[in-house]
Amino acid sequence: MTSQGGQNGVAYHTPALLDESVEGLNICPHGVYVDVTFGGGGHSREILNRLGEEGRLVAFDQDEDAAGNIPADPRFTFVHGNFRFLKNFLRYYGVETVDGILADLGVSSHHFDISERGFSFRLPGELDMRMNRNAQKRAADILNEYEESKLSDIFFRYGELKNARQVASAILRYRQVKQIGETGDLLAILEPFTRREKETKMLAQAFQALRIEVNGEMDSLKDMLLQALPLLKPGGRFCVISYHSLEDRLVKNFFRTGNFEGEPVKDFYGNVETPFTMINRKVIIPSEEERQRNPRSRSAKLRIAEKNN
Repeated sequence: MTSQGGQNGVAYHTPALLDESVEGLNICPHGVYVDVTFGGGGHSREILNRLGEEGRLVAFDQDEDAAGNIPADPRFTFVHGNFRFLKNFLRYYGVETVDGILADLGVSSHHFDISERGFSFRLPGELDMRMNRNAQKRAADILNEYEESKLSDIFFRYGELKNARQVASAILRYRQVKQIGETGDLLAILEPFTRREKETKMLAQAFQALRIEVNGEMDSLKDMLLQALPLLKPGGRFCVISYHSLEDRLVKNFFRTGNFEGEPVKDFYGNVETPFTMINRKVIIPSEEERQRNPRSRSAKLRIAEKNN
């Protein structure tokens, strides 16, 4: 399965590490599974292919556009909501425990390719970047309203920009003259800080930082991971595909120690307690063939863990 159709048959998203992540779930035909990032439905459809008649799949997505990809399958339940509310939504649908959870944390190709969503620096459009278009805060609002120190912190923490302070100062100077509203405004602000050989990387980091702040991505990821642990049955599998070091570090630490700092927890006798057993000691990345076929998969990293008894 190389791509998923969206509205009017337009390709919505090509899922990364499709076979590797679904294989990692070690699917039981009559089990209950959750895809917390439905998107174009690629991973969900492959999970359904491996479930029997008694199996069940619940999928989450906060973007209303994803609803256009829902499969007509009685075993499938779609939740239009943020995965940070995983526990409450599952309880609402009568699900107390699950056999496996899959999360593909990347932004769908659909979002990058629709100019009015404002996710891509390659396309002209409004600086929106909201995954959930009912949310109030847009990227333009952040750039026009946040104080300099907070903007600097966002670009440094979420974009890992070494010149975050200078970028934040340039934003304040620009908005004193002109309201920031379009991707072109941000590109104009960033232009003095981009070197030709590293232009794409720098712009991607800056846009990533804004997107993470707009959607509260790091806090949502933490909330989801914490809720997932008690929901998983002993022996249940957890597969997470991440696309930047901030996400991957959180997932790695949580899988290994049960906390986000990566600090080992010991019992009364000094034995290290871990909630999971790592299935892949070394992170799984796309093959060269997949990277050629789907360039947007090149930064994908898959970690698979199994909950201990």
